[in-house]
Amino acid sequence: MKSSMLSGKTALVTGSTSGIGLGIARSLAEQGANIVFNGFGDAQQIEKLYTDVGSEFGVQTAYHNADMSKPGEIEAMMRFAADKFGGVDILVNNAGIQHVATVDEFPPEKWDAIIAINLTSAFHTTRLALPGMKQKNWGRIINLASVHGLVGSAGKSAYVAAKHGLVGFTKVTALENATTGVTCNAICPGWVLTPLVQKQVDDRAARDGLSNDAARKALLAEKQPSGEFVTPAELGALAVFFCSPAGDQVRGVAWNMDGGWAAQ
Repeated sequence: MKSSMLSGKTALVTGSTSGIGLGIARSLAEQGANIVFNGFGDAQQIEKLYTDVGSEFGVQTAYHNADMSKPGEIEAMMRFAADKFGGVDILVNNAGIQHVATVDEFPPEKWDAIIAINLTSAFHTTRLALPGMKQKNWGRIINLASVHGLVGSAGKSAYVAAKHGLVGFTKVTALENATTGVTCNAICPGWVLTPLVQKQVDDRAARDGLSNDAARKALLAEKQPSGEFVTPAELGALAVFFCSPAGDQVRGVAWNMDGGWAAQ
């Protein structure tokens, strides 16, 4: 049932045409927030997606195709949000890519791309969103930092470095705005069955001669004690909590929703 808690607010969610970003965008729309979508995909499918979300929850929606590795395109997206909705009240930095290789075999261009999209893009969106948030004395910045912002995994040097950096960036942003109505927090999911993770499942199934279901169970068994995937809807509910009055004094946290992964 639609709520009006975030009525009149605008949320920009990067990487929101699928997976975690889409789940969070839907949860914020359900609370009455207008949504600016961002991400890659088929143009017609994306148009249907944001139109359907707007109709389902009775909010305004829009889409910008900024490449999150390019500061100029990020600036254009933030101007677009300001022109269309008067600014960004809730910023969700979710865009991310992955590449798996050992440090000595890691392609430098892959390292640069992962750092740019998973970490540096959050700096650019945040620096551009903060002036408007501070002027209104209300804002929510939510960074999707992954459990890999808290722990490491072999083969994921760039991703882990970027996500640890995002947790640090979250803390600094929170501290710099601690006496204002602007908060900044990080969500650190464990395994979520996104297209990014499904690719790892597919690769494992092919490598080990497993069925897809068996490969999923093997992946979860290695890291996630609950044996269950975190869902985008669960992450969306946590984002809504951060945006609620109950989240006013939640500042600079790295909140893991990981089925017990980081508790080991």
